[in-house]
Amino acid sequence: MILEEKDRMKKLVYGMCLALLLSSHAIAEEVSPYQAEVLSKTSTSWNGKALPDYPEGTPEVTILRVTIPPGAELPLHEHPVINAGVMLKGQLTVVTEDGKALHLKAGDAIVEVVNTWHYGRNEGDEPAEIIVFYAGVQGSPITVKK
Repeated sequence: MILEEKDRMKKLVYGMCLALLLSSHAIAEEVSPYQAEVLSKTSTSWNGKALPDYPEGTPEVTILRVTIPPGAELPLHEHPVINAGVMLKGQLTVVTEDGKALHLKAGDAIVEVVNTWHYGRNEGDEPAEIIVFYAGVQGSPITVKK
C-alpha cells in the first residue's frame, strides 16, 4: 500500500514537472532571443521637410563611418540622396544654411536633410563617430560641397 502511494506521488510529481517544463518551453519559444528597437521611422528629414522620391537608376547603397575630431567643423555641403545615420559616440551639431540646428549625442538617430546646404561640427571633447547610410544611384554623388 505504501509502495503504491509512493509510485502514485512520483507519477504526480513527474507529471507536474513535465507540464511545467513543456509550458516554460512554449513560453521560451514565444519570447525572442533578440530585440529590435526602432530608432527612426519617418517620411521627413530632421528639419521637417518631406523626403524626396528615390532617384531613377540602378540603386547603390553606401554606408560610411564618419569620425569628426573634437573642435572640427565639416565644410558646407548637401546630399542629393536620402541618408540616415546613428551616432555611435561623442556629439555633433548639424546646422543648415538658414540657421536651423540639430544636436546629436551617442545613440541618437538622424534622417539627414536632402538638397539642403548644411554642415556639422563637433563641439565636444572627444571624437564624434557616426554611421551614415545613403540610398543613392550608381554614378551619382552622395555629397556635394559648396
